[in-house]
Amino acid sequence: MSGMTKRLMTFAVVAMFAAACGGGTSSSSAPPAGTQASTPVSSPSANPSPSAEAVKLTYFTFSAAPDHLKDLDAIIKAFQTAHPNITIEVQTAAYADYFTKLQTAVAGGTAPDTFEMNYENFVTYASAGSLADISSQAQATASAYYPKAYAVFQADGKQYGLPESFSDVLLFYNKDVFDKAGQTYPTADWKWADELAAAKKLTKGGVWGDFQPVQFFEFYKVLAQNGGQFFNADKTAATFNDAKGVEAASWLIDKANKDKVMPTTAQMGGQDDTALFKAGKLAMWHNGIWQFSGMKDAPFKWDVSVEPGNAVKAHHFFANAVVASAKTAHPDEAFAWLSFLTSSPEAVKTRLDASWELPAVADQSQFGSYLSQTPPDNRKAVFDALSDIVVPPVIEQQSQLQDIVTKALEKAQTGQATVQAALDDAAKQVDALLK
Repeated sequence: MSGMTKRLMTFAVVAMFAAACGGGTSSSSAPPAGTQASTPVSSPSANPSPSAEAVKLTYFTFSAAPDHLKDLDAIIKAFQTAHPNITIEVQTAAYADYFTKLQTAVAGGTAPDTFEMNYENFVTYASAGSLADISSQAQATASAYYPKAYAVFQADGKQYGLPESFSDVLLFYNKDVFDKAGQTYPTADWKWADELAAAKKLTKGGVWGDFQPVQFFEFYKVLAQNGGQFFNADKTAATFNDAKGVEAASWLIDKANKDKVMPTTAQMGGQDDTALFKAGKLAMWHNGIWQFSGMKDAPFKWDVSVEPGNAVKAHHFFANAVVASAKTAHPDEAFAWLSFLTSSPEAVKTRLDASWELPAVADQSQFGSYLSQTPPDNRKAVFDALSDIVVPPVIEQQSQLQDIVTKALEKAQTGQATVQAALDDAAKQVDALLK
């Protein structure tokens, strides 16, 4: 399974957008705020408990187990110091089983009081009326979060979730390969043409100039980079098969088939893209910030840049949120817990110290330790990318949507159909899902 494939399992959802989700861990690292708050946000721990009565809340999570249960326990202890009448009972499941178990519980009327959601599933659960409307409680703490991350978890003008974490995708590059070839490093001003020109010069001596997976998640992003739209305005028809969509799909496919700067599946020889980059076989690599820790011991110098765009800049936005059940008997206490878990200084510090994703809070002064770590030197790119985010297109039949588009791209990549014909067929199938 490729590193990119692991990422995608986390967010579909990504989205938001994983890395590997096996064993109950979330595969996505999540970047913090893109804008710094003008003044530090007060800790939710300073707020009194909603009531004095003893309350027991259940919290269902996929990202804490098995690696971060001790970290979650530390956050819970800090929360209970501020709210001694509220007890948190943790329930866990591996990501592969999580949403099946959650759906069963919701359908059976035994949903946990609070639980984790990725963006794609959030849309489905919010639309079904399964989530508590936290709009009134959230108004007082909304400024604690990176604004775009906060807004993502709204539906029909109501707030149904608080952003727990999010991540984005950057352009990794092997500085040693660039130096050896005498090539200038990628910059924020690069466009597709610049990336391709560099990739052609860097593809030599057993090194491929570029790698970008050919699948749904990369397609929706490069479509946005090309100024295209996945659906029409009222989301009643697919539009990804227009000229901009064909050009976007061709950008992915041609790098391997036409320009020969990216290895085909056969040429990868059973290795995934993560292994190829770490082995020094890829000059450039499109992947997520969750790869930082795994690449720290790479035997070469490397760095990151925001991804090149074409008509415009566009970057993945993969996100997790925490929500309350619409049927919880303790909505105020549930909100107090969710707010503390996502934005309190205690929770932020615990997450950063444990490298347990990046919280989505707006006060960047809390992220000094993260930004000072190297490699990569250009960690600022994590936040620069947030200026131009795009979320995955989501419908009720999400898995079918992703499968249809990915298979269409595979047909075009393997020569079974032209790009136009493959996308036209995919658009017809997606239109059928929308009816």
